[in-house]
Amino acid sequence: MATFVLIHGGGDSGWAWHLLEEELRARGHDTVAPDLPSDDPDADLGVYTDSVVRAVGDRAGEIVVVGHSYGAFTAPLVADRLSSRLLVLLAGMIPSPGERPDDWWESTGCVRARQEAGLSGIDDPFEAYYHDVPRELAEAGLAHGRPEVSRAGEQPWPLPAWPSVETRFILCRDDRFFPAAFFRKLAHDRLGLVADEIPGSHCVALSRPKELADMLTGYLE
Repeated sequence: MATFVLIHGGGDSGWAWHLLEEELRARGHDTVAPDLPSDDPDADLGVYTDSVVRAVGDRAGEIVVVGHSYGAFTAPLVADRLSSRLLVLLAGMIPSPGERPDDWWESTGCVRARQEAGLSGIDDPFEAYYHDVPRELAEAGLAHGRPEVSRAGEQPWPLPAWPSVETRFILCRDDRFFPAAFFRKLAHDRLGLVADEIPGSHCVALSRPKELADMLTGYLE
């Protein structure tokens, strides 16, 4: 049995993982999906990390940390603190040492990549994030969203190097927020990884929880 520590993205909440949690628990694993303190103006990445570590507590089994989107800035910090078995970035904003989250968009070329892919003009969240999620579920996702007002975006990423934890990267092939080609290149350039791919939107944990659970548990076999 493993414990999957699920870290949500910016403006989101732990609720976003609830369907994936059901799938993982049905396979005999434990899960924890806390809300990050993103609505606290004084919170930084250290506070984010502390909040996740507290939520994990003394759970048993191997620890698998999964960070979605902006949660990728916190996930490696948690994985390092918990001596995790595995770190998985799901459509994750891969950080570099000393890089501020607020600078990531330009420093990685993401802004340009979105423009070239014709995605920068998609402003409707149902199209940008939830285009393959049932409408009622997508509306619930938006309703569970939380403000991102912390100072974490202004803080240089604190680790001097990537943690010595086995790492995987999953991109969402039909993502309308982060182009798949951009993440293929970023995973190679920053982590030396060939990205694994899953069909679906940016919010694949809601649109394809079973397929995502199969992929995550497959890494442990």
